[in-house]
Amino acid sequence: MTSLFEKITEAHHGLRPRVLTTPLEYSSALSRLTGCEVYLKCEHLQRTGSFKFRGASNKLRLLSPSQREKGVVTASSGNHGLAMAMAARSLGTEVEVYVPEHASPAKTEAIRLLGAKLVHVPGDALAAELTALHQAGLGNKAYVPPYNDSEVIAGQGTIAMEMLEQENNFDAVFVSVGGGGMISGIGTAFRARSPRTEIVGCWPANAPSMHASLAAGRIVEIVETDTISDGTAGGIEPDAVTFRICQQVIDHCALVTETEIRNAMRLLAASERWMVEGAAGVAMAGMLQNASRYQGQRVAIVLCGRNISLEKYLEVLTQAPDLYSQQR
Repeated sequence: MTSLFEKITEAHHGLRPRVLTTPLEYSSALSRLTGCEVYLKCEHLQRTGSFKFRGASNKLRLLSPSQREKGVVTASSGNHGLAMAMAARSLGTEVEVYVPEHASPAKTEAIRLLGAKLVHVPGDALAAELTALHQAGLGNKAYVPPYNDSEVIAGQGTIAMEMLEQENNFDAVFVSVGGGGMISGIGTAFRARSPRTEIVGCWPANAPSMHASLAAGRIVEIVETDTISDGTAGGIEPDAVTFRICQQVIDHCALVTETEIRNAMRLLAASERWMVEGAAGVAMAGMLQNASRYQGQRVAIVLCGRNISLEKYLEVLTQAPDLYSQQR
């Protein structure tokens, strides 16, 4: 049986040139501010504005021609659906995207503009996933999960393969966690190529479903509350393969408040001139929270996406203090 790392390695080569190699940039400003040697993996510059294009593209390219001809079904809180819509469009494949009822209007409108069929589902991201899986079965169509699939995970793992080619000797990598697909892929690649690197999973304190499941030793349902990190919100599928992988690859966990997320988003705007969404702010906030642990060490933060409406982003800026100016 092909191992997950072997699938990641194959995807790393097979996805070119469809998937962009995103920059890994050293931040002198954040390094000076935190006392760490800070690198930023710029997945917000990936096609469709998030890392999700990797996993979606990898899964679709591996489907059979007959599966692609029938069309595919997926579920998403936004970014995976957007990635699927663009990847499917490039292959001439029709896609239905099931989204939770309170999905970001900015993301759902972008999905619709790419020609995907959009279906809103009452409830959260998990409800959308379960509905999409059921509908795919009824229509005898391929279902492409947002995270619960080894080929999707392998696509996300190509982030780490690039990082290891761009730089080396990372002491820690900070990754935001929702369903766990991205950190499963990144963690698996680092375990194989750089086992000394610590993988730090970062969650909004308002939406820590995978964190709660890891603490319980099994997948559990919890009540989540609103978070600006809509890309990481929602429960975990009962049979999620990411749960066991997360148990193996995550070394440390960080729970961050909504205030910390907003502060991190504003800090990235002030220091790097980058507008990122809440999920990217989660990883940045996790690093800031743990900066004292990694003084003088080399750390990387995966900035996973930029898909946030201008109105919502401006609201973040007005609610967060200018930490960069205050601490320079």
